[in-house]
Amino acid sequence: MDIKESDNFFFFSHPDLTQCFQHTVLVWFPCFYLWVCAPFYCLYLRFYDNGRISLSSLCCAKTGLGLCLASFGLLEMVYLLVEKRRDIEHHMVFLLSPIIRSFTMILAVLVIHLERLRGFRSSIFLFLFWTLAVICSLVPLRANIQTIIDEGFSADAMRFVAFFTFFSLQLAQLILSCFADQRPVTLKPNPCPVEDASFLSKVLFWWYGRLVVKGYRSPLQAEDLWSLREEDTSEKIICDLEKEWAKQWAKMQESALNGTQALGYKLSEQTQLLRKLHKEQISGFCLLRTLAKNFGPYFLTGTLCLVIQDAFMFSIPQVLSLLLGFVRDEDAPLWKGYLFAFLMFLLSCLQSLFNHQYMYTCFSVGMRVKTAVMGLVYRKSLVINSAARRTCTVGEIVNLVSADTQKLMDFVVYFNAVWVAPIEIALCLFFLWQRLGPSALAGIATVILIFPLNGFIAKMRSKLQVQMKYMDGRIKLMNEILSGIKILKFYAWENAFRERVLGYREKELNALKKSQILYSISIASFNSSTFLIAFAMFGVYVLIDEKHVLDAQKVFVSMALINILKAPLSQLPFAMSTTMQAVVSLKRLGKFLCQDELKLDSVERAPYHPDIDGVVIDNGTFSWSKDSTPCLRRINVKGQRGSLVAVVGHVGSGKSSLLSAMLGEMEKKSGHVTVSGSVAYVPQQAWIQNATLKDNILFGHERKDSWYQSVLEACALLPDLGILPARDATEIGEKGLNLSGGQKQRVSLARAVYRKADIYLLDDPLSAVDAHVGQHIFENVIGPNGVLKNKTRILVTHGLSFLPQADLILVMEDGEITEMGSYAELLSRKNTFADFVKAFSAISDTEQEQDQEEVGRLTHADKAHTGRVSNTATCPDISNNGQTHQHILSHVTQFQRCMWNTSGPSAWPSSSPLGYVFKLLEVCIIVLMATPFAGVIILPLTLLYAFIQSFYVATSCQLRRLESVSRSPIYTHFNETVQGAGVIRAFGEQSRFILLANSRVDHNQTSYFPRFVATRWLAVNLEFLGNLLVLAAAILSVMGRATLSPGIVGLAVSHSLQVTGILSWIVRAWTDVENNIVSVERVKEYAETTKEAPWTIEDSPLPSDWPKSGSIGFQEYGLQYRRGLDWALKEISLSVNEREKVGIVGRTGAGKSSLALGIFRILEAAKGKIFIDGINIAEIGLHQLRSRITIIPQDPVLFSGSLRMNLDPFDGYTDEEVWRALELAHLKNFVSGLPDKLNHECSEGGENLSLGQRQLVCLARALLRKTKILVLDEATAAVDLETDNLIQSTIRTQFEDCTVLTIAHRLNTIMDYTRVIVMDRGHIAEMDSPNNLISQRGQFYRMCREAGLV
Repeated sequence: MDIKESDNFFFFSHPDLTQCFQHTVLVWFPCFYLWVCAPFYCLYLRFYDNGRISLSSLCCAKTGLGLCLASFGLLEMVYLLVEKRRDIEHHMVFLLSPIIRSFTMILAVLVIHLERLRGFRSSIFLFLFWTLAVICSLVPLRANIQTIIDEGFSADAMRFVAFFTFFSLQLAQLILSCFADQRPVTLKPNPCPVEDASFLSKVLFWWYGRLVVKGYRSPLQAEDLWSLREEDTSEKIICDLEKEWAKQWAKMQESALNGTQALGYKLSEQTQLLRKLHKEQISGFCLLRTLAKNFGPYFLTGTLCLVIQDAFMFSIPQVLSLLLGFVRDEDAPLWKGYLFAFLMFLLSCLQSLFNHQYMYTCFSVGMRVKTAVMGLVYRKSLVINSAARRTCTVGEIVNLVSADTQKLMDFVVYFNAVWVAPIEIALCLFFLWQRLGPSALAGIATVILIFPLNGFIAKMRSKLQVQMKYMDGRIKLMNEILSGIKILKFYAWENAFRERVLGYREKELNALKKSQILYSISIASFNSSTFLIAFAMFGVYVLIDEKHVLDAQKVFVSMALINILKAPLSQLPFAMSTTMQAVVSLKRLGKFLCQDELKLDSVERAPYHPDIDGVVIDNGTFSWSKDSTPCLRRINVKGQRGSLVAVVGHVGSGKSSLLSAMLGEMEKKSGHVTVSGSVAYVPQQAWIQNATLKDNILFGHERKDSWYQSVLEACALLPDLGILPARDATEIGEKGLNLSGGQKQRVSLARAVYRKADIYLLDDPLSAVDAHVGQHIFENVIGPNGVLKNKTRILVTHGLSFLPQADLILVMEDGEITEMGSYAELLSRKNTFADFVKAFSAISDTEQEQDQEEVGRLTHADKAHTGRVSNTATCPDISNNGQTHQHILSHVTQFQRCMWNTSGPSAWPSSSPLGYVFKLLEVCIIVLMATPFAGVIILPLTLLYAFIQSFYVATSCQLRRLESVSRSPIYTHFNETVQGAGVIRAFGEQSRFILLANSRVDHNQTSYFPRFVATRWLAVNLEFLGNLLVLAAAILSVMGRATLSPGIVGLAVSHSLQVTGILSWIVRAWTDVENNIVSVERVKEYAETTKEAPWTIEDSPLPSDWPKSGSIGFQEYGLQYRRGLDWALKEISLSVNEREKVGIVGRTGAGKSSLALGIFRILEAAKGKIFIDGINIAEIGLHQLRSRITIIPQDPVLFSGSLRMNLDPFDGYTDEEVWRALELAHLKNFVSGLPDKLNHECSEGGENLSLGQRQLVCLARALLRKTKILVLDEATAAVDLETDNLIQSTIRTQFEDCTVLTIAHRLNTIMDYTRVIVMDRGHIAEMDSPNNLISQRGQFYRMCREAGLV
């Protein structure tokens, strides 16, 4: 080919290439691509094996077409040799092309079958080959069509037919390569269509279309969503990550150990603290390194897409420059204008596609990072030791998996902007220098001035990240409030705790407000920077030289570059801010993941052997943390196989700690612990799952009907099944909300018994049950004739009646075993134990069970609304006056969480939908002014835009709802697991709970994945519409160049280039508003639930000293837990006189506690009235009532904070009064011995106090309030007999002039009361003095006989 001719090609009026070029370069180029890349591709396929695909019709069609194309090459070669022999003698290259083409087609067929054998369903490699082949054939296609037009078809009919047939076959191959082969038979229900999608479908997100259509036709349900791809499942992600993290963790531990050993002496406290802080900081970077190793390669493919997208983005202004040059040059051939217009359209489309592939990759990686971090945190929460558990509250752990994982997801999406944005800025300024010369320095100077400002702002914002500390405190406190809501209501403490929550929130909001102000300054500076840069550069350009003229080409190409500059300038501050926040979150996560774990060697676990002792502790010393003083000393225990070992002692003597030591929950300072065989554990406070009663008992094991029935009978649960609405299929609320204390304890015991373990550790399981039930359980389960008679049983108890049947009794005092032996041996020694038994021999351990709070199902899964968000949700009337139950107070949590989420920096792109709408109108007006004919294009594009938007919003909102609803169970399960970690470990159920957590996370991700893909689907479609507008504006400008000036063309095309971004942001902003309103919609749903009565009534005629006498009257009083349920109390009419002491007794579900709930108006009367001192309590405010009467509840709930705050949150009493109350509650000696005394910090739930000590704190609260009416709701369940006796004497003396209602726990405590009420099925069965009731030989007599009192 003539070189001069090829150089002048660009200036011809027709864009034709020579025959030589067409038959060589255009044929060889696609072939060259295939032959060069094929070896590397085959090597890649060798490592990719996804199963063999059977020979499908698609594969057969591709093979057939490939062979046809190969045979065409051979036929062409024969034709040339026969017919054109003389012509090709001097041009052998023409003969070479069909040979190369034929062999290439054969290679393509081989690749098709290799892909099939390796399970490759869609080939990007062959798609690119066929695309190149078709593109290279377009030039000969045009040349042949032109020849036919000029010379006629008959001139060379054979060649024309052959070429058009060959071209058609190539085009058919390209079309077929757009489809994917079907996968082999899958076991997955509803598999994700992306796995079956072709390369083109993946790039354009066509595979997502079906879900959008389905969501538009009817609201999506959870079952409509696809299964997760294997690479997105928790099992796959965490399995890979755990191995890598274990290596990093081992390295950190080794370096820390080496550092300590190298020093060879004991480190000072300060040095230890510095080392700990250093370890926490390193751990954050180790976590980042681990995540990078696992997800880095996939993330880098996204980064490659970003780089390619940038290349296309910077090409567009160059093509715009060529287009404006074409408009200015009147002699330029018309085809060049069309070429530039189509090239600009093609580059814009490719930029969009690569940009959204990058975003898709980032969100996929972000999703996997979230899954990975959640999995690591969950697994860590199952193995952290007790000391670490006290520093990491449930609220903080939940915050790690909610807020901090979100920060990491944001970091993944915007991290690349940290390094790409400066490069983009530099490239923009470089191209501007090319256009405007040294004047571009003015723009550089402007950027240089902006960067230090934003660096300073980013540094300031990182310091403000202390808001996370306030958020942790707030969420932790809200968790505690929700857990102890009933106690807050009993004591009317809502205001005090609301002030604490608002205090945290105010500090958090102040930090957020400062952070957002700084962020706004940063954004404002960057948004105004584009104008300042343009103003500075154009101003300097014009002023430095009179010859400098700003023509259309310079201005609009420069403006296009400045518009490109806008994106990195606005992204950079956000990317820097996100990175800073991610660093803080990584440190927090690293700190948690580096907490000390339980030592596996604390307890030697041996297999079961009938001749080996079940539990042996040899000279053991234990503490709760490395640095704390030992709380168990010189412990020597041998629990013989099949024996019953009873552990007794005063409150706080270390009984529960002894069981914890056996379980390996404590720090072993010295000694040896051996446990032979499997273990089952019943904790002092029953841990109940939010599951059915049956699931709580089976606890992951298979149901065996005969054994299951035996367990229910032995644990006295059969009568309870009759009460529960769905028997053992009744769902139990969180923390056993709809079970009484006794029922919870029996379910906890049944769980252990069902396990058929070798060793049973029973931490006072009989304290919360009735006397007859306790006796039944001991005889049928624990005792010498019970179902566990051949098992080793370690029983902590306060009940003397069971001790004679124990094989061994351990007497504990101040963390030591002071006495040990059988019952008879200990009595014969006449030491402390003998004195104790003698003093309390008259007191039988009679234990009454609290009646059922509510039968039936209390918990309901969150339900997702359907359709678009209603207008009422956007302006809900949220009242915070008089919030009643747990779900009401959670309005605050949900609303605050919603406000936190929407006020964060992640809202930066979706500023105001309205602003983008005006910007879009501006662009459309400019394009219409320049080319009025564009109206024909703009109108259908607008309709298409509205059509696509309506499809998207319907689906997106519903996916947001489903994702929101499926997120709650994750946090509930985390919460539940952290609280029951000890039980889960004791039963060895960690792996099952990990699988449960995985399934919940995966279920949430099934709705999150399509939600973020929906945005990509929308953006690709909308940006394609925007690119059509660019094409229309460019083509119309080319067609009307005779009448249009370059300035007008530049204005129209440069503005139309912005449409792509504007359209995307309009829908995204609008959808973000709708999506975030979903949160408000859920808050509104909570807010509209029925609220309790007002806390105070202003005009209430209540005397300041009410109640003065303390008389109580019930008038035909009736109570229901919920409308439609059975009556909990029926037609109760009675009068309680002032200073009267009334005991209330009855069987399970008799209605004992319902009376207390009625008096405190926790539940409102369904009928009848209650009068206190002649005033109807329904006519006064709840706080006015609850603050004037007192209850000591069965569950002793303490809140994190000082001991003084737990006694007096309003600071209404002096220290002397508080100390006096503690003295009367027999806690003065204990509190005096604490380092901080009244300021002693109670951990979450009061876990650093024993259950008995917590019960005494509740007594101290009552003594401090000293009201005229006192209600005791089985208040001494968790204390030993001696302490119980002291409490009863305190109540008799201190509340002598008060009215006392006691829901009796030990019957002997009410034998001297003026009256006893016997409740039965919600009504009063008997009522008289104890002696009279005994003489009547009714229900009370039978109960006393069972208790051994008569």
